[in-house]
Amino acid sequence: MSSYSDDENAVKQSVRVDLAVEAHEMVSENVDAIPGIHMDQTQEENWKISRMVVEDEKGARIIGKLPGRYVTIEVPELRKKDPELQEQISLLFAEEIKPFMTVADDARVLIIGLGNWNVTPDAIGPMVAESVFVTRHLFSLMPDLLDDGFRSVSAISPGVLGITGIETSEIVLGIVDRIKPDLVIAIDALAARSLDRVNTTIQIADSGIQPGAGVGNPRKALNRESLGVDVVAIGIPTVLDAATIASDAMELVLSHLDQRVPGTKQGDVIGRMTPEEKRAMVAEVLHPLGHNLMVTPKEIDEFVEDIAHVVALGLNLAIHKGLSIEDAKALTH
Repeated sequence: MSSYSDDENAVKQSVRVDLAVEAHEMVSENVDAIPGIHMDQTQEENWKISRMVVEDEKGARIIGKLPGRYVTIEVPELRKKDPELQEQISLLFAEEIKPFMTVADDARVLIIGLGNWNVTPDAIGPMVAESVFVTRHLFSLMPDLLDDGFRSVSAISPGVLGITGIETSEIVLGIVDRIKPDLVIAIDALAARSLDRVNTTIQIADSGIQPGAGVGNPRKALNRESLGVDVVAIGIPTVLDAATIASDAMELVLSHLDQRVPGTKQGDVIGRMTPEEKRAMVAEVLHPLGHNLMVTPKEIDEFVEDIAHVVALGLNLAIHKGLSIEDAKALTH
């Protein structure tokens, strides 16, 4: 059985990975067991769920993720805009996030929609915040409308530093200090290593979240340490960077060369290339992307609206036990 070394850890930590399942894959490619990490996976016909627990600091250092629980829901067919599947995923998401909501039935919940509403791939957070059923004002103004199956919910989209001139963490901390929620749920866009997970994946974590991490501009983390209240993070990968595309394209090129030149190993082919030939091949792959470019599929407009509705519907069902699926659909904007 292979074991994990500090040298391998240094290599892995040089690459930023937003999804916990991808961080686990990077580490476990040549390792049978990762100390301090417990992973369980469930495969169904239309989706796959990965439940990972980073048990201690050793596991956190190895995998590059804070201690805590991480659930990843992968649904490749989400790209096909199937309303029935979207409703199924909302119900599945609601069931998966409930164990993270370890608060009383009358707890106060604050939903934070992180991101820039002017940039489509980064607008998922604000769209979810706009779509959830908020009730905090109803408890004070019209309490007779709500029964025991509802919680007090407020929602806010704090924007980004470039719009407000204020750090997101400062805005959120001010709101938390004022309204004193029992739980904060933060939604943000992420970056994926695999194109297959862009627009198909939802991650839930109880370790907090860094606004802007998905687009390579991380701000101060929102977590229990910074806010003084439990934080559940929901992340949806909508982009991947040019380096990932270049790496995947290189592997495809090498595989193609193996097929075109039977009996030749990939390494031998690259080794025989001149620097000019290598640069020409990389230029062909990257052109016209440029350096450090974040890339998103062309269907991102429709997907962002769809996934925001899926997440908002799931949150409404998970937070308000008194809602039926039909009531939740009617109240999800």
